[in-house]
Amino acid sequence: MFPIRDHNPSGRTPYVVYALIAINVLVFLSYAGILGDQRALTYFFYDWALIPARVEAGSGYYTYITSMFLHGGFMHIAGNMLFLWIFGDNLEDEMGHLGFLAFYLAAGIGAGLIHVYTAQGSVVPTVGASGAIAGVMGGYLLLFPKARVDVLLILIIIFRIIPIPAFVVLAVWFVLQFAGSVGADPNVGGVAYWAHTGGFIAGFLLTIPLWLRRGGPAFWNRTHGHPDHPEARYARGPSRIPKVPRQKRPPRRNPWG
Repeated sequence: MFPIRDHNPSGRTPYVVYALIAINVLVFLSYAGILGDQRALTYFFYDWALIPARVEAGSGYYTYITSMFLHGGFMHIAGNMLFLWIFGDNLEDEMGHLGFLAFYLAAGIGAGLIHVYTAQGSVVPTVGASGAIAGVMGGYLLLFPKARVDVLLILIIIFRIIPIPAFVVLAVWFVLQFAGSVGADPNVGGVAYWAHTGGFIAGFLLTIPLWLRRGGPAFWNRTHGHPDHPEARYARGPSRIPKVPRQKRPPRRNPWG
């Protein structure tokens, strides 16, 4: 399942989401030319990525922020920006522009702290906005658990878009990240599962005060877990994938008569 959009339109222009996406893309493009040079990329990440052993030694605290705007490749940044685009605008709508920016950075820092704590002594550089975006997903789960999210379902050769409640999509994602966290070796490069798990929990907890100001359980009772405004509806036309008619096989001829 791969989420592609939600049915929860925002009531105001999400300027902070736009700015975050633009900054991430511009920063990525600024060093994309050295992605094929492992030596140069290692030196670059040593200066700006989050390295637990370095932070434990008492330096590089600024990398809690800078690492949030670095990515390891095109698919890495594309996936993160898609998730930020889908879920971020609604939290910005609820929190306000400056409130959402503070929330985003706090969730990212929280994810970094969890990663450093669980990867003590690791010299593997950690990059990506995933921790902060996981926080956005945690906040979205609390405020809009039943908002519909369209996911692209891929089953070998079957491609289909289906609407699923947000709590299903986000809960499955969280369980997968937590499962990956258990037994993960912090000294081996790959997905920083604990940063994802920690960011999600941090975002959920940071959103609780806003949820309580909206009425807490009364907010859910009033909205039934859906957006507090009419949800977006998307036209579902016929599939554009051409159908190939099945041809009947001609009867077999007996070569002997």
